[in-house]
Amino acid sequence: IQVVGLQRVRVTGRCAQQCEGRVIRGRFICIYPAYLNNKKTIAEGRRIPIDKAVENPTSTEIQDVCAAIGFNVLLEKNKMYPREWNRDVQYRGRVRIQLKQDDGNPCLPQFPTRKSVMLYAAETIPKLKTRTQKMGGSDQSLQQGEGGKKGKGKKKK
Repeated sequence: IQVVGLQRVRVTGRCAQQCEGRVIRGRFICIYPAYLNNKKTIAEGRRIPIDKAVENPTSTEIQDVCAAIGFNVLLEKNKMYPREWNRDVQYRGRVRIQLKQDDGNPCLPQFPTRKSVMLYAAETIPKLKTRTQKMGGSDQSLQQGEGGKKGKGKKKK
């Protein structure tokens, strides 16, 4: 969109595309992990209700979920959400998803909007094998750690 005088003019055609055959901006949406993170507030970038959000999703998990249902997905590992203050590698990444075809129709009819894609990703990420395996292993380590802590400490007289 360019501002001409006091009017806004929507730029289409060649100007709307990126150079050298990269993605077309109007057809792809960006999803950052912060959009689905239940540890974030709305001011920090969460875009879905907190009860439907996921704990610390990664861009790779979002890519896996969206690619599995048939979206055309592009993972940009070096990109980072501007509101993210932590520069750690864990919080980096952006997923670009082709939401619409060239004629403007949705690629998948069950996901017409970006919000529907985000809600589906947040619903499916906890069911991933990597998530369920991590949860099972951490429960055992917590139980072992608690047992060792009971015997420590001074006895009261």
